[in-house]
Amino acid sequence: MGFPTVTSVDLCWRCCSLFVQLNNPIMTSPPPHRQNLSAVRASSINGSSSSDPLLVKAARGEHVSRPPAWMMRQAGRYMAVYQKLAQKHPSFRQRSETTDLIVEISLQPWEAFHPDGVIIFSDILTPLPAFGVAFDIEDVRGPVIKSPIRSEDNLKSLHAIDLGKLNFVGESLKILRKEVGEQAAVLGFVGAPWTIATYIVEGGTTRTYTKIKSMCHTAPHILRALLSHLTEAIAEYAIYQVESGAHCIQIFDSWGGQLPPSMWELWSKPYINKIVSTVKERCPGTPLVLYINGNGGLLERMKATGVDVIGLDWTVDMKDARKRLGNDISIQGNVDPASLFSPLPAVSDEIKRVVKSAGPRRHILNLGHGVLVGTPEEAVAHFFDVARSLDINNLFSDQEVEASHMLV
Repeated sequence: MGFPTVTSVDLCWRCCSLFVQLNNPIMTSPPPHRQNLSAVRASSINGSSSSDPLLVKAARGEHVSRPPAWMMRQAGRYMAVYQKLAQKHPSFRQRSETTDLIVEISLQPWEAFHPDGVIIFSDILTPLPAFGVAFDIEDVRGPVIKSPIRSEDNLKSLHAIDLGKLNFVGESLKILRKEVGEQAAVLGFVGAPWTIATYIVEGGTTRTYTKIKSMCHTAPHILRALLSHLTEAIAEYAIYQVESGAHCIQIFDSWGGQLPPSMWELWSKPYINKIVSTVKERCPGTPLVLYINGNGGLLERMKATGVDVIGLDWTVDMKDARKRLGNDISIQGNVDPASLFSPLPAVSDEIKRVVKSAGPRRHILNLGHGVLVGTPEEAVAHFFDVARSLDINNLFSDQEVEASHMLV
């Protein structure tokens, strides 16, 4: 199953107005502004503060004494406390759509390891019912969409996202922000339009992506209409998360790496561009992270979306990625998740290698993918202990630090 998501838009999709957009890659009219939920969250929306968490500062390129660290999928099945809770609440959707459970699960790794980022426990498919796409999660098959969208008639089922149906997301973020304070960044996330569309078109998970890739050629107008709707919804959903307390938003284009670079340029990048520009206009100062699994051929294209941070998977050489991306953008990653099964001294060596390769500025330490099931909790704890022990001044010479500023 994919990484978590969310969505939102205030646009009335009547049949006639929807099909006016069939040949346009992106809706251009801005959605109506929503009022900010509270002045308390205005600081995270409007800009930098000396009290900002370390992760936020690193994402913006500000000076930090060490690289902040968190892990994708850091709350989940590798933790004994999560497994115990899951036995009591066996439905994943119940766990990810009930405020009390979301907060409890999200805080489990915070209480155990104190990472620099606390990501909300959710899923990229969570918002689908809020704009007209019903789905189930089956134990063996994973997510199942019984009414996939592959025709103009199917598009009629879409409607404006109803954020009221996602109150559990907003309420959870408010509570997490209160619980964590400024000791760590509260992270929200969304799925990129292409990745969400793969589930909606394919009817669930797939290893081949044949139906949606074929649609690029056989029914491009339908796919563009779907992606445009998702773009508007996801942008609004991201803004809703920021207004609810998220310091940063990560965009997961989990299946973007399944596209050849030329096709990603056509079918994913323009829609991510729109989300980034909309969120930056409405929430200036909120860092945006873009992660694609299998992104080695897309780094320069990812940078061109305007995000603040590029997340790297573990198959990309960190030093090479820094050379390709430059020092004017932050990077995240990219320790191999499997390395956490190694002896602890080897884990330490790998962390230090990645940090040294990333350079003295603009780096958020993370895995190159989510924590693997069965990962020893001792190794996760060690990962964060090592991260906290790092010191930029000890790892890098004054000349290296100075050079990283001059090359921006």
